[in-house]
Amino acid sequence: MDLQTTTYLVVGASFALYIGIAIWARAGSTSEFYAAGGQVHPVMNGMATAADWMSAASFISMAGLIANMGYGGGLFLMGWTGGYVLLAMLLAPYLRKFGKFTVPQFIGDRFYSKSASTVAVVCLLTASLTYIIGQMTGVGVAFSRFLNVSSDTGIYIGQAIVFLYAVFGGMKGITYTQVAQYIVLIAAYIIPAVFISLQLTGNPLPQLGLGSTMSGSDLALLARLDQVVTELGFGKYTTTTAGSTLNMFVYTMSLMIGTAGLPHVIMRFFTVPKVADARSSAGWALIFIALLYTTAPAVAAMAKYNLHATVNTAVAKGGDLYAAENSIKADERPDWMKRWEKTGLLKFTDKNGDGRIQYYNDATKNPEVKAKAEAAGWKGNELTVNADIIVLANPEIALLPNWVIALVAAGGLAAALSTAAGLLMAISSAVSHDLVKGVFKPDISEKGELLAGKISMAVAIVISGYLGLNPPGFAAGTVALAFGIAASSLFPAIMMGIFSKKMNKEGAMAGMLAGLFVTLFYVFAHKGIFFIKGTEFLGLIGGPNPFFGITPEAFGAIGALVNFGVAFIVDKMTKEPPEHIQHMVENVRIPRGAKAVDGAH
Repeated sequence: MDLQTTTYLVVGASFALYIGIAIWARAGSTSEFYAAGGQVHPVMNGMATAADWMSAASFISMAGLIANMGYGGGLFLMGWTGGYVLLAMLLAPYLRKFGKFTVPQFIGDRFYSKSASTVAVVCLLTASLTYIIGQMTGVGVAFSRFLNVSSDTGIYIGQAIVFLYAVFGGMKGITYTQVAQYIVLIAAYIIPAVFISLQLTGNPLPQLGLGSTMSGSDLALLARLDQVVTELGFGKYTTTTAGSTLNMFVYTMSLMIGTAGLPHVIMRFFTVPKVADARSSAGWALIFIALLYTTAPAVAAMAKYNLHATVNTAVAKGGDLYAAENSIKADERPDWMKRWEKTGLLKFTDKNGDGRIQYYNDATKNPEVKAKAEAAGWKGNELTVNADIIVLANPEIALLPNWVIALVAAGGLAAALSTAAGLLMAISSAVSHDLVKGVFKPDISEKGELLAGKISMAVAIVISGYLGLNPPGFAAGTVALAFGIAASSLFPAIMMGIFSKKMNKEGAMAGMLAGLFVTLFYVFAHKGIFFIKGTEFLGLIGGPNPFFGITPEAFGAIGALVNFGVAFIVDKMTKEPPEHIQHMVENVRIPRGAKAVDGAH
């Protein structure tokens, strides 16, 4: 069976499964719509949390960025996994004990103010919408290649599918769909990695294969990769950092605390019966997440090696990388390159007219590399590979069977769609429950509230789809911006709400607004106002990365510091919270009990 038919069959079967589950588990009440009735088993919730948390950025984009950045790309691994541990151990049990559906509800009740809740809704909507743009970028990449449609059409198809099962199923449908999506995505990630690890190192475990020697050689895989990339003018794979050390540290912190402030993951801890189950499901989720995250560095390094080995035969066989006969002929390039060229995400330009492909870093400052390239008649790098295609193209590069390639397509789509659905849920509950019912129309009926939630989902998906057509960066880069927004606005308010009984509503609101404003200002200066191209204002802030060389993706940690600082200053200038609120905070800090989730204010 040819690749295209196999892909249609595998992807089609996975979609039919998701929609079938959504119909089977459709929500019948607001409790089921927002918190799956609070009756999900911890292991199932662990799988759903893992699928919810591992988005297109983790599945599609992360290994590609590590492949491009080398050691520096490890900040995504450290930031996202560290943030998850922070969330699971430090915040989830307390939030679950509080017994509310949503983060704005927690902030509204803890800071005894509907205004605080409304500010939290604004922060949540900003972070979640930015996050969905990243997911839509990933959906567009996956569909464009595997269904032979344009990236834009891929986004439209993805919008329709997510909307269908999120609206029909609510949190209950999303939970069980995410369990199925987790199984699909983890199989799709690990199976090709095992094949490729066996091919390159003879070790079936990719995690161990990464540190092993190459098959038929006593040279380690990473040592050979370092040799190849440095000879071609790239930074050393095992030591290159992402900008300055300060930027790498702040970037990691931003991802870490942003993870802990993300509303769609926090909501998952409200779907289990007891506080103990929240802890248990957090532990299970960590195990399920670790399966992918410990495999990603191996996928990245092996994909990088295989890509170079494909376009330059001297990489695998040895010899001079700059010898003319070792660069592959353009008309003999593999079919997978031609297929990705059609999507516009892989580009080849024959700059020196020799009919061969030269892939190297033409911007290198290494005089030895420059001299070799000039002597070989190379006129610049001729191959551009979008970081977002590395994982999806990986089994094709390694010439694996068609069913593995089709499985990876289904996995990539599962990762993007599961997180998009979780984010839509967070947006829907923030608008219908916290804004419409909590502020504007407290006497709204249950039916009316559900309708408001579904309409807000529809509006959110249209906006994110529109912005996804022109994303501000790679999927993982866009998602990093969303983490920065959550880090600077929601995370400090949640932390202070749990661990500082003296923090009052004025301090929390001022902190959230200050953190959000300063982060958005820095991000919009680089990426355009609301990510609309042509509206950047870098001149106003003195050029790119003016604050100690910190990139906009890393700025969330600075925004969080501003948030904490402003909150404590305003808190000292205003009166203390009421006595009953201080007692409530002390009570919440004892993470025991089985208080049922209640959505009422």
